[in-house]
Amino acid sequence: MTVLRAADRPLLGIALMLGFCILAPMGDATAKLLGGTLPVGQLVTVRFVLQVLFLVPLVLMAPQVIRLNRRLMYLTALRTLFHIAGIGAMFLSLVYLPIAEAVAIAFVMPFILLLLGRFVLHEEIGPRRMAACAVGFGGTLMVVQPSFAAFGAPALLPLVVAVVFALFMLVTRTIAKDVDPIGLQFVSGVMASVVLVPALWLLDGSGLPQLDAVMPSGNAWWLLALLGLLGTAGHLLMTWSLRFAPSATLAPMQYLEIPVATLIGWAVFGDLPNGLAALGIAVTLASGLYIVARERALNAAAIRTAAPSQAPQEAAPRPPAAE
Repeated sequence: MTVLRAADRPLLGIALMLGFCILAPMGDATAKLLGGTLPVGQLVTVRFVLQVLFLVPLVLMAPQVIRLNRRLMYLTALRTLFHIAGIGAMFLSLVYLPIAEAVAIAFVMPFILLLLGRFVLHEEIGPRRMAACAVGFGGTLMVVQPSFAAFGAPALLPLVVAVVFALFMLVTRTIAKDVDPIGLQFVSGVMASVVLVPALWLLDGSGLPQLDAVMPSGNAWWLLALLGLLGTAGHLLMTWSLRFAPSATLAPMQYLEIPVATLIGWAVFGDLPNGLAALGIAVTLASGLYIVARERALNAAAIRTAAPSQAPQEAAPRPPAAE
């Protein structure tokens, strides 16, 4: 059983993570649409600059949200570097891979995060949740069969995304209780913009196509705005979710991003999964729904355990066994 902290609200955390799982593939699809005409370096830079611009009105209404001490500032800077690297690797992978394949390969990440939550944050994970996470991961492998022979080196990019975003979420979980999500996203966006804007300017014309700046045209302006909006809103939901639930609880829920990505990939790019992939989607959904049901039961049991005994002569109820 996951040890709940006083302010933990697991079901709310799960709901917020589900929102992230819907918005994130939409952002990936937008990046893939733009990746055919604009370089990845420019997409990443614009995404963070727009994050700052979108959050300015909220920060002006509540300026206290950006107050960070030195420790939190250092951790936010580390989180920002992971964020830049993760988004950059994901956007670059989408230049070459179909969206469903890229997301499926990247979903080694929740399993990595589950282990990090256990061994770094000391969050207790029972055998049932570990098994559900393993089954969900098996489902991801069935969604799309990654073929390194077909895609070559770019197929390794989502693995980079998996490792980087596992570390990103671990740092986020560490500071989420002490930092307002809006303030965290605003400061992170400013830090990323300070790094990326000069880098993009200095590297323009370097001979690396993905780092050259290109003037957007036509609908690209609207798609860039949508990319920034989806990225900002999605990561706000993700940060809020980590504020209310342990990473071990949320890790298996992120598998639901795969069927959403598959659906968007089919609707926008015509990538339709085969029969085995459809079975994998069903397995992934089943494992995620199982985690929701188990979390609801464990949360109810924890509340009953914490409540004062109505019968003093009876022994206090034993806490539920580890999953």
